[in-house]
Amino acid sequence: MKNGKAVVLVVEDSTIIRMSAVDLVLSAGYEALEACDADEAIGILESRNDIDLVFTDVQMPGTMDGIKLSHYIRDRWPPVRLIVASGEAILEKSNLPTGSRFFSKPYDDHAITDAMAHLLSIGNTTGC
Repeated sequence: MKNGKAVVLVVEDSTIIRMSAVDLVLSAGYEALEACDADEAIGILESRNDIDLVFTDVQMPGTMDGIKLSHYIRDRWPPVRLIVASGEAILEKSNLPTGSRFFSKPYDDHAITDAMAHLLSIGNTTGC
């Protein structure tokens, strides 16, 4: 956490949805970063060591979707918490890394901020 504020990276290819998600993160009291695809997200994760949570969409252009990105993050940056959302795919928990949360779009803003607060409060454990 930077200056006592958790840092949340929003990964979403739709500009309007990404802007809305960033506003949600900011309104919950966290610092928000944004990326339009997995490649940009990985670049940000590689350049910073203060990201606490990644909130990603599943369907994205580029070299990997949100599912592959979440597994890549879990393998490379195990302490980073993960929230995955999709309007297209209904995921089973077994498809996601341990400790991550899935939400169908359209999601309830309060459910997302509650999940962020819960995941950020559990320290460096990967369990949920």
